[in-house]
Amino acid sequence: MAENVPDEAFSSGEVNGSDGETPTLNQEKKHAAMLKHLADLNNARLQQSQSRKIETLSAPVFESVDLFLKGFSEIKQKIQKRIDEFHEETSPQEKTLLKSCLETLALDINGLEKLVAVNSYFLPSYEVRSAQNAIAELKDRLDNLNFQLLPKKKFTFKNKVTKKNPEAFQKPESAVRKMNDNNAVTLRKDNYCAPGFRNKEGMVLVNDLDASKDGDFALSDLVNCRIYLRGRLRALFIHRVKGCQVFAGPVMGSVLIESAENCVFMLASHQIRIHQTTNTDFYLRVRSRPIVEYTNGVRFAPYALYYRGIEEELQQSDLKDETGMWSNVDDFRWLRAVSSPNWSVLPEDDRLPLVDISDLKAEEDAVSGKQI
Repeated sequence: MAENVPDEAFSSGEVNGSDGETPTLNQEKKHAAMLKHLADLNNARLQQSQSRKIETLSAPVFESVDLFLKGFSEIKQKIQKRIDEFHEETSPQEKTLLKSCLETLALDINGLEKLVAVNSYFLPSYEVRSAQNAIAELKDRLDNLNFQLLPKKKFTFKNKVTKKNPEAFQKPESAVRKMNDNNAVTLRKDNYCAPGFRNKEGMVLVNDLDASKDGDFALSDLVNCRIYLRGRLRALFIHRVKGCQVFAGPVMGSVLIESAENCVFMLASHQIRIHQTTNTDFYLRVRSRPIVEYTNGVRFAPYALYYRGIEEELQQSDLKDETGMWSNVDDFRWLRAVSSPNWSVLPEDDRLPLVDISDLKAEEDAVSGKQI
């Protein structure tokens, strides 16, 4: 005779001695749990986005280039990490939640853009352009993600531009050089439209500068050259140099170096940023912490340059005093508590002695370099 089975046994699945569930029921529960987890994740992101939006609207002005760059980098990395968390495999039931998550990411990127706008009044112009380029890259990655996950309704950012510029669609892709790594700062060629030395090899290049006339100066695509820049500058851009030695007077603003290899730089500036540089020595006097990113094998020592009038120029540029910041390097790609292995202090025995570039006539006569 069959035994009566309590109703509770049916509800709990305890029938015929089986403590498991049918495969179909098990899959449905797992799918429901996954959807709930995705919904919870979306709600948490919405709350975080709203919180960041409120913080952004309250105008968090850093009034320090170093603090802004650090804060900007942290927020950018968080957004990049969240973009990387998405996968292409999605079911139709998940598309609504995915769309909400992607729209939340778009709001976060817009918040980062507002952060740059709020702090742009004290940032060097090239830092603003670099931040804007990084934001543009985040937007591109998000657009691509939308295309992959939601191909029927591609999400795009709406720009507040009323008229389209036909030239923007005629520029070749080579007009913008992107780093191999998607997270790297992208630099446009118009950053280097300043006067300078370009496309030289095996030459001695000398220029006496006046900040009131020359302003910004650029060094680009140089190989095995010795460059001497006497006088003051507002900003110095260095791009794709290899086997070069650069000796420069005070820079009243910032120095940006990208793609340098086997070089020596002797620079005095209020700020210096170094990207994608290897096996290079820096002799610096700087008012803030030098920043390195995607860089390794670089060494640092104090500034050791002399020419007639440099002391007065250093004082006029507010760079007369040695701050010791040359050895306080900040590696933006190294977030661990231990010191970064990508840079080190140059041993005293390996350092150059004081370099006097007061009289360069002999070198100028040997090889004459012309400014482009």
